[in-house]
Amino acid sequence: MIGIDTLVASAETDAGSWDETGLPVEVVEAAAKAGVLGLDRTTDCRGLGLNAAELGSVAERLGAVCTSLRSLLTVQGMVNAAVDRWGTAEQRARWVPALATGELLAGFAATESGAGSDLSSVTTSFEEHGPDHRITGRKLWVTFGEVADVLLVLGRSPAGLTTALVETDALGVTVEPVSGQLGMRGARIAHIALDGVVVPADHLIAPPGFGLSHVVGTALDHGRYTVAWGCAGMARGCLADAVAHASTRVQGSAVLSEHDSVRAILGRSWVDAAGARALCERAAEQRDAHEPSALFTTIAAKYAAARVAASVSGQAVQVLGAAGCVPGSRVGRFFRDAKVMQIIEGSTEVAELQIGDYVLGGGVR
Repeated sequence: MIGIDTLVASAETDAGSWDETGLPVEVVEAAAKAGVLGLDRTTDCRGLGLNAAELGSVAERLGAVCTSLRSLLTVQGMVNAAVDRWGTAEQRARWVPALATGELLAGFAATESGAGSDLSSVTTSFEEHGPDHRITGRKLWVTFGEVADVLLVLGRSPAGLTTALVETDALGVTVEPVSGQLGMRGARIAHIALDGVVVPADHLIAPPGFGLSHVVGTALDHGRYTVAWGCAGMARGCLADAVAHASTRVQGSAVLSEHDSVRAILGRSWVDAAGARALCERAAEQRDAHEPSALFTTIAAKYAAARVAASVSGQAVQVLGAAGCVPGSRVGRFFRDAKVMQIIEGSTEVAELQIGDYVLGGGVR
């Protein structure tokens, strides 16, 4: 994957500036050209046809250098997976290849001010408007919402929770770019206002009432999987920076790595990172084998990897000291990004409840 090798090399030198200015259009185009936006879609749909393990490997590589770049992979994959799974044949033919090649960029518009972890509380309304639907609401924290061509929007119709693809050039769509947030500063995040936006009936994905349980469920499962691998990469990157600094930094007459406390930090971090990656590998194996337990294992992998990314990045900042706090510090950037990973696509606390329920239900093996 030469294109992905080039992307990784570019991110190693430029991700710090992307964090300040947003992922440049030419990088998004390079990612599309490298196939990053359609890694696990079939070749018939103009994707690369990668299996789950291969998809995870790419997410890990990108996650090790730039969370925002990895997030591009994630959000495009979430929307495309949902449309591919629940769209009609006509919808799949129209949207999936365009999303897989980057002809269209996607945003996932579910979160609202009163509906974050509990998406069943969304208030965005879908009203019948002749043969069409009219959508009104306000969506928050839409990754790549600033540049997306189409949004997968979750709302509420008389029949229940409903999803539709909404083109961002439609009348009534207002994009409000967000800046200065804690992490993922390069991910072109935006809030989106939908003011009576009329969408054709053929833009609804799955029947009304299936929006959360089916369409969003598929999107979130895909998102958790690539976030998990991205966090595994983030932990690996932070550990590498901490090791490099500890091995060369001289304090007084001693190199940092000569201190027992520093070696203990590095040891704990390696074990934590290896454990999280093992869960990601387990999720990959189960997804490729189409095992029903893959859904739970993916939640567990995302939970563990996000927590480890947060802890290892924090320890890396501690080892680097002032060098970890300066502008442009990679571990400093990952420290901010990692906290966000414990919130998105299912918070740590929600995941713990889901894992607990699974354990009590006899799912342990």
